[in-house]
Amino acid sequence: MKKILCFGDSNTYGFNPKNGSRFNEKIRWAGQIKEKLKNKFEIIEQGQNNRCGFTENKESIELSGGIAIEKYLKLSPDIVILAIGINDLQKIYKNDEKTIYEGLKSLILKIKSYGISNIILLTPSILKENILNSFFNSLFDEVSIEKSKKLPDIYKKLSEELNVINIDLNKIAETSETDGLHYDEEGHKKIAEAVLNVLISQKFD
Repeated sequence: MKKILCFGDSNTYGFNPKNGSRFNEKIRWAGQIKEKLKNKFEIIEQGQNNRCGFTENKESIELSGGIAIEKYLKLSPDIVILAIGINDLQKIYKNDEKTIYEGLKSLILKIKSYGISNIILLTPSILKENILNSFFNSLFDEVSIEKSKKLPDIYKKLSEELNVINIDLNKIAETSETDGLHYDEEGHKKIAEAVLNVLISQKFD
């Protein structure tokens, strides 16, 4: 049975913006995929709250995506769904557009270095202004919001340059009205449907 690694941050983990709990498998997008494809693929869910894509997170190695992903790549997944990058916009890191591009590029190239060519890159939905009035205003600011608006172009360019599939979540789901960062139940449903469509329609090696 082929393996699919879903590697990401709190939105892959299934963070519930209403109360901070974790959505169950029937709600979070990776869990929905696991259920729908249980007879065809082994789904490895690896989402973590506050995980960065390429920036070193001082809290934990597990939250530093470029380092943490290596042990999961050693499991030899056939497909990697990469849903990460929004936490690299936190104001403490001060990453500019070039740093974001180069950082995500290095992450994708690391995956490819393990002989994995089937990569689906999910572009995060832009941050909403209401994040400034949420619990997460200590992490993100107005500059973070503006940087998030540049991600669709960065991810599209990367996907074309490195020959990976790109799904722009901005065309599919908005972040919640609760915190402007995480998806609600409907958002997860839409993301799951979009990813499933790609997994079913594409011919992977």
